[in-house]
Amino acid sequence: MDATFARDMWKALEPLHAVTYFAEECRTANKDVGLKGFWMGYFGSRGAPLGRASAGTIQATFFGFHPARVRRAVPDAWEFASPESILVARSEAAARALRRTFPGIEDVAVDAAPLLQEVVMAADASGRPLFAANRDLPLPENPVEALWQATTSLREHRGDGHVALLTAEGLSGLEANVLACAMGIVPPERLRESRGWSPEEWDEASEALARRGLVAEAEATEAGRALKAHIEQRTDELAAAPYTVLADPRPLYESLVPASKALATEMPFPNPIGLPRLA
Repeated sequence: MDATFARDMWKALEPLHAVTYFAEECRTANKDVGLKGFWMGYFGSRGAPLGRASAGTIQATFFGFHPARVRRAVPDAWEFASPESILVARSEAAARALRRTFPGIEDVAVDAAPLLQEVVMAADASGRPLFAANRDLPLPENPVEALWQATTSLREHRGDGHVALLTAEGLSGLEANVLACAMGIVPPERLRESRGWSPEEWDEASEALARRGLVAEAEATEAGRALKAHIEQRTDELAAAPYTVLADPRPLYESLVPASKALATEMPFPNPIGLPRLA
């Protein structure tokens, strides 16, 4: 499977998954189930497949967030809402957001959800805790909810692999953020503030990357760009493997593109995820 296809699929799948962070239905659902504030909603909703996970577990698997930002939300989140109730709320809310934003999503989901689930079940869960936790959730009977769950599982599969590659290259979560900004992928202020790092901590990480020759004057050096390109290429290669279960995955991708373009209206560009608009 061509690694380029995996990147195309990421661009198509991410807007479907990301309604859980940006859509009003999802933010309201987190509040209604009992979670307090955006960040408790974020960590609680995304972390719920892991059960009553500790702050350390969330910090390690989510990667890139300041420990204090995580600890302000977890484990307190589980006292306000059980992971089981959060899982129901996030699934139903995501489906509502998908239906509102792309009215034809029911027709897309009927055909696409089973194919995506085939890919999910073909994927290797080794070393991928967020993916494994999402894969093992009961698949909703509703096709739109099933579509969202499958996109979420594959999104976390890719993300888990990406985190493994970053750590293998000796990059901390903060340093990975700084390098992404030095590449011009995300404005530094947006990523620093969303991940909870202070200006002083950001500067310290920049200096650490500069000592490695990866960043100079807030811009990635040739070595920094080469390292980032290598990590992204390997991320695509690892993410591509499960799609070989489909004889021809391209029609699946093409069926998702119209919905993905419509759902991009729910996201800011640029965004902390680093997702570009689907061409």
